[in-house]
Amino acid sequence: MEKYLLIVLSVFLSISCGNKRGELIGVKQKKWFPEKPYGMTLVEGGAFIMGKQDDDIAQLKNATAKTVTVRSFYMDETEITNSEYKQFVHWVRDSVALAMLARKSDELNQGEEASTEGIGEYAFKDADTADQSPFQKYMRENYYDLSDDPYAGRPLNWDQTLEWDPNSYADEAYVEVMDSLYLPPEVWYNGEMKIDVNKLIYKYSWFDAEAASAERAKNPKSRDRLPFIKKEEIEIYPDTTVWIKDFNYSYNEPMHNDYFSHPAYQDYPVVGISWKQAVAFCNWRTHYKNSYQKEKNKPLVNNFRLPTEAEWEYAARGGIPAGTYPWGSPYLLNDRGCFLANFKPLRGDYSSDQAMYAVEAKSFLPNDYNLYNMAGNVAEWTESSYDPGAYEYVSSLNPNMSLNDEKRKVVRGGSWKDVAYFLRVSSRDYEYQDTARSYIGFRTVQDYLGSEKIKIK
Repeated sequence: MEKYLLIVLSVFLSISCGNKRGELIGVKQKKWFPEKPYGMTLVEGGAFIMGKQDDDIAQLKNATAKTVTVRSFYMDETEITNSEYKQFVHWVRDSVALAMLARKSDELNQGEEASTEGIGEYAFKDADTADQSPFQKYMRENYYDLSDDPYAGRPLNWDQTLEWDPNSYADEAYVEVMDSLYLPPEVWYNGEMKIDVNKLIYKYSWFDAEAASAERAKNPKSRDRLPFIKKEEIEIYPDTTVWIKDFNYSYNEPMHNDYFSHPAYQDYPVVGISWKQAVAFCNWRTHYKNSYQKEKNKPLVNNFRLPTEAEWEYAARGGIPAGTYPWGSPYLLNDRGCFLANFKPLRGDYSSDQAMYAVEAKSFLPNDYNLYNMAGNVAEWTESSYDPGAYEYVSSLNPNMSLNDEKRKVVRGGSWKDVAYFLRVSSRDYEYQDTARSYIGFRTVQDYLGSEKIKIK
């Protein structure tokens, strides 16, 4: 009898645990198929000589040649445009409005179950407690209702379309909320209602893996994650005044007034963006894509981010190891005498390259990785912190000098207002992370998951 029970028990365990004859078969997940993000190109990893391989004309001695290897990654074919960044601005604007409407609805006890019209339509998704799942009820009772902000974490009703036409506002409560989003009438001009852009604040959190790793090295028993979860709040609207501030005794008011707002410039690279705002955009882009992935029950994508300095230079070279510029040659003109990039040639003759300011993001010919304007047009933020001697001590594998305390961030590529030296693929420059300029934009990258054939450049 005892032997019979042992046999039954072993059969039961074999079936219930999914055991395949006792073999190690691993935990199977859905097959992962890399999906090229829209508007990006794959840059296959490899080794290259980063830094000055020719004469250091400016005698800066801050880009000594070094052989490094980078992994494969996707990169935006163009700089992020006004149109693309405006999508971010509109999402933040809508989320702020939805949050304010939901709070007002809650204050007036107009949840989804109480009203089908007016501000009640914009109540939190969990306002109707009868439709809550056990998980939603648990989270609300144990976290949301006990926090300092009782509304924190509650889901907004993104299914409800916002009405921005004042003549179509739902009710007086809706009018009150929307009015608080706009500047007061006394500061309007030309009869235009203007959103108070200071209220367009994006909030997010991130995990500081480097700080956590350093703490773990000092204290191997440390398991506390909370100190390394950083929370950020940042105003995300571009600083349009850069068109005035960057130039003394110069008339650039048309660019100040229209560059970000007018449809004529929608395909031009966004400028007036600080490094912190560019990082916030990357976080939002990841969140925005993964919201769709969750809806479709698909695997989440990994983070969008700014490129490291090494990744940027590797991509700018376009597979040409010793090229001076992204197109490979040491010359700035093609065989027909036309300039190959948008910069400041001939000692200040801005118009000789057919452009006075920035031009559309898909202007001039791309390099061999199909990346546009890796030289000129607008300079680009990178993830890396700036240090003149960084090349001497950074790793040769995926090098990146990233320090939270270092406020200077590497800027690459040169711009429409720079001389040719800054267009070289090896030239470095920097700007402070909280500073915005009329000639600095950015593009994003995303790590390629899996292995590609490694190429030696």
